[in-house]
Amino acid sequence: MAVHDTSVQTLEGAAASLGDYKGQAVLVVNVASHCGLTPQYEGLQKLQESYADRGFSVLGFPCNQFLEQEPGTADEIREFCTINYSVTFPLFAKIEVNGDDRHPLYAELAASPDAEGYSGDIRWNFEKFLVSPEGEIVGRFAPMVTPEDPALVSAIESSL
Repeated sequence: MAVHDTSVQTLEGAAASLGDYKGQAVLVVNVASHCGLTPQYEGLQKLQESYADRGFSVLGFPCNQFLEQEPGTADEIREFCTINYSVTFPLFAKIEVNGDDRHPLYAELAASPDAEGYSGDIRWNFEKFLVSPEGEIVGRFAPMVTPEDPALVSAIESSL
């Protein structure tokens, strides 16, 4: 399955498709509101603001699989992201990124290796995948790689 063929739901529960992002570079991130890495929302929002007019978007997928660090309802997640980080990038329904109930999007993403050759299960909240405007996975970045990291910024700029 290609990334653009994936069906998803918005945070509010409406049907959506990643095909809506054909022609844009996107950064797919599994996010959580109660994690030590949660402040990365700020940097993700800055990426959104910096590159949206060039055909880029961050896509946030809340996930509660890592120490239950995203326990909230859709309304609570939206409120948290809006109040604390002024998030304007799309947020989608809470999903599972590992295990038997792994969302098909993450089955595709997890097979992609990072720069060190790691592929497989998502390691933690805020693992990042850069997808080209054509729908190809062109980068995988570990959770500790911040949105401001020069390698990530360079990869985004190269995809635009």
